[in-house]
Amino acid sequence: MSAVLPNPHAGHLDHAHDDHGHAPTGWRRWVFATNHKDIGTMYLLFSFTMLMVGGLLAMLIRAELFEPGLQIVNPEMFNSFTTMHGLIMVFGAIMPAFVGFANWMIPLQIGASDMAFARMNNLSFWLLVPAGITLASTFFMPGGAPAGGWTLYAPLSAQMPMSLDAAIFSLHIMGASSIMGAINIIVTVLNMRAPGMTLMKMPMFCWSWLITAYLLIAVMPVFAGAITMTLTDRHFGTSFFNAAGGGDPVMYQHIFWFFGHPEVYIMILPAFGMISQIVPTFARKRLFGYTSMVYALASIATLSMIVWAHHMFTVGMPVTGQLFFMYGTMLIAIPTGVKVFNWTATMWRGSMTFETPMLWAVGFIFVFTIGGFTGVIPAVVPIDTQIQDTYYIIAHFHYVLVAGSLFAIFGAYYYWSPKWTGVMYNETRGKIHFWWSMISFNVAFFPMHFLGLAGMPRRYADYPMQFADFNMIASIGAFFFGAAQLYFFFAVALPMLRSKGEPAPQKPWEGAEGLEWEVPSPAPFHTFETPPKLDASATRIIA
Repeated sequence: MSAVLPNPHAGHLDHAHDDHGHAPTGWRRWVFATNHKDIGTMYLLFSFTMLMVGGLLAMLIRAELFEPGLQIVNPEMFNSFTTMHGLIMVFGAIMPAFVGFANWMIPLQIGASDMAFARMNNLSFWLLVPAGITLASTFFMPGGAPAGGWTLYAPLSAQMPMSLDAAIFSLHIMGASSIMGAINIIVTVLNMRAPGMTLMKMPMFCWSWLITAYLLIAVMPVFAGAITMTLTDRHFGTSFFNAAGGGDPVMYQHIFWFFGHPEVYIMILPAFGMISQIVPTFARKRLFGYTSMVYALASIATLSMIVWAHHMFTVGMPVTGQLFFMYGTMLIAIPTGVKVFNWTATMWRGSMTFETPMLWAVGFIFVFTIGGFTGVIPAVVPIDTQIQDTYYIIAHFHYVLVAGSLFAIFGAYYYWSPKWTGVMYNETRGKIHFWWSMISFNVAFFPMHFLGLAGMPRRYADYPMQFADFNMIASIGAFFFGAAQLYFFFAVALPMLRSKGEPAPQKPWEGAEGLEWEVPSPAPFHTFETPPKLDASATRIIA
């Protein structure tokens, strides 16, 4: 096998498995997969499937809001759509996509042969599939899908039909999957780096995931506790959140958001790592301020644990508490600003080219910065009192999570997929996908800021006539944005999966650095069976 590899370091990659290193075939390859590349691929395919399911719900939401009055669904079903859209996108689409990238890239980037716990890796993926099916199937259960908002706030969650129990069960399973994935990533990064790759020489994507994994382990059990307490309130006579029994519904909010706010950063920190890989490549410069970027990542993760109650300024919090959470929230803007500054400084006077990954990266920086600014505004308590639970909040977090997480995922796909598939994507189609998405996203979500400032509450199936124009514009933008992702699948991803395209060179990007560009394209089934010897920068193999 190694005789046909164009890479001079092929001996490091797969000699050790010449006798049994061929990829297994058929269904067993996937069901019993222990190879990090196969598991990463399955995570990404699962993630895209859930993105389409969640996206369909988003299209139904925007179709209902296209004009005033009830057109398509009743308010109860509309609330089910908003609830399930949030749960499916967060736990089914964005988080598994990042874990898929981690599975594919971390062993390649640190010179490891695989993830530390290969069979646990298999289990962590296959837990997701029945959990995702169970979550989506709640629509077909008696009483319909949960309709209490993706936060599942008490006391409303106590009144939901039996489908909420199924949703809680599936969220538990997804949480267990996340915790196992996080443990695997931490052990892999800390114990399996190639000799010479110190922590401060690791690629930023590995750093971002190391920090994210610690966050996951810290807060997923908190979420599990909150929904388990909800379950016992519903079926076992407890009164954690039932005021009639001496409980406190606001306590649920505290517990949920102690998980929920770090969760927001779990969904953006890996994106920061991705952008920190892409920008230096196409600026043809080393990342500006590597050390400060690492400290900024760690600072954001730490601060995310102490600002949860900025989601709760209107629950009757003491002024002292409001001040603490207001200042803490504003403080997060500093390390986030450091990152944006460093990306901009990396591009400054660089030999920049704008291939598709770079377009997504620059688009991410631009639109995520808007999302950051719109997040500082509700950090101010008097303003938040006015815009709490309005469409302003919807606009803000979609700018962070769609233009943040999703744009970074697309940029990273275009950046690394030639290494995975062995073929180049179609550059023209990639750029069409970017501009189509960028324009339609802003058309969809920017008007929502104005709707929120004018007082339109979120999760309402109907609204008065004064909100009609901006809602129609937002719905049109959303339909075009959804169509852009179908275009991506059929025009960009599917041809690559079928190996239709120009063969990808070992290093398709001139300015790219890192061990992943030291292996052939497509990456062999087994890589780095013996730890590679690295140069001083830990970006190249020297023997």
